[in-house]
Amino acid sequence: MAELDISHKKAAPGVEQSRAVATSPSTPQSLYAKHEKLYPKLAKGTFRNIKWAAVIILLGIYYITPWIRWDRGPDQPAQAVLVDFENARFYFFFIEIWPQEVYYITGLLILAALGLFLVTSLFGRVWCGQACPQTIWTDLFISVERFFEGDRNARIKLDKAPMSAKKLFKKTGKHVTWLIIAALTGGAWILYFHDAPTIARDFFTGHAPATSYIFAAIMTFTTYTLAGHMREQVCTYMCPWPRIQAAMIDEKALNVTYRYDRGEPRGPHKKGATWEGRGDCIDCRQCVAVCPVGIDIRDGLQLECIGCALCIDACDEIMTKIDRPKGLIAYDTDENVQRRIRGEKTSYNLIRPRTVIYALLFAAVGGIMLYSLLTRSVLDMNVLRDRQPNYVQLSDGSIRNGYTVKVLNKATKAGEFTLVVDTLEDPVITIAGQSGADNLLRVPADETMDFRIYVAAKDVSALDQKTDYRFILTNVATGAAAEARAIFISGGPK
Repeated sequence: MAELDISHKKAAPGVEQSRAVATSPSTPQSLYAKHEKLYPKLAKGTFRNIKWAAVIILLGIYYITPWIRWDRGPDQPAQAVLVDFENARFYFFFIEIWPQEVYYITGLLILAALGLFLVTSLFGRVWCGQACPQTIWTDLFISVERFFEGDRNARIKLDKAPMSAKKLFKKTGKHVTWLIIAALTGGAWILYFHDAPTIARDFFTGHAPATSYIFAAIMTFTTYTLAGHMREQVCTYMCPWPRIQAAMIDEKALNVTYRYDRGEPRGPHKKGATWEGRGDCIDCRQCVAVCPVGIDIRDGLQLECIGCALCIDACDEIMTKIDRPKGLIAYDTDENVQRRIRGEKTSYNLIRPRTVIYALLFAAVGGIMLYSLLTRSVLDMNVLRDRQPNYVQLSDGSIRNGYTVKVLNKATKAGEFTLVVDTLEDPVITIAGQSGADNLLRVPADETMDFRIYVAAKDVSALDQKTDYRFILTNVATGAAAEARAIFISGGPK
């Protein structure tokens, strides 16, 4: 196969000028590049439809989820998803996470990281282009901008035009709509931390906590600023993922790829002219016009690229118009591009060492979390021994130790519990504040209670100075049990 000639490939806009500035001996080099506003064109095609679906579904989940009800029984929150800071709980449908179970949150974060690593190794930055919140809200804001000001060329023309009543109306309408969306976003955020109907009513009547107004304002400001004004700058300069992804992607990963083996040499093409001796790219720059981050995909994989694949739709539309095969820009691997140049058969190898490792780690962490959830107990207990004094000798000669027993009843019903100890011979257990005949610990549903417990042993001659033993707590009605280790100080021989 003849060697591919790509020496005439054009640089991105402004590259020649920046090089001239950098190399001119009479001009001081500037380290600051002024931001140029982008005007993404509306793309039409498969990937644009996928993005519309992602916007609708993900925004729907965000705005609707706090209003979903879930019956947990009397005196329990009826909101399906709730982060209840006041009572130190996190509710997710049938799952209730206590502060002692924060490791579940850690597990979810690990799963999210491993899932992101796996998806990136397989399909590049598909998360960034389809599901990232910054992408979703930016897409929504651009749609509003397009509604008021028109598509790419109309927006460019409007910005260059002098101020007029028509221009003022369009700009005002756009920014007011942006602010409404941003306010709804901030308002929806606080619904996740309070009962949604209650906080919504209190918010508008001025009775909501001050923190609700503060966080709603912060979310409104950040949404309006990041999605309305900063847009691609967030992805390029603020987000760490473009840098991290370099370690996740190799020559076998599927990425949005310009197939330069087919497209070069590029250049304008007249209708009826031969395609011999040239590539399919007619240098129409439609791939650049639709790009939300303003790059030229023909320059190869770049840090700024979010993998939205809109350039694929734009290029396929042009290929159809000039009667050439689609797929000049497509999901492909660098390895396959090189194979085609060498005249070899292409292949896609999704199962490779790094993807297998990520998948196995994801499955392992997910399996551990699932097992832990299925076997988690609704009863827990912590024991703290008194250290001052270590023990007390009673009038009958027995030795008594004091303990603080914290009982966590995670069930949705109040419980009565018996408390016994092992190892010690004929121990006497006393519950402070209760009569000797009443030896039950009563804990309301979904509550934590502390009890002062005294354990006395009359014959300590067979005990060491420190004796390990266990408290055993049992639910009288259900039989559910919890154990906690403790130490009994007897003052006896070492």
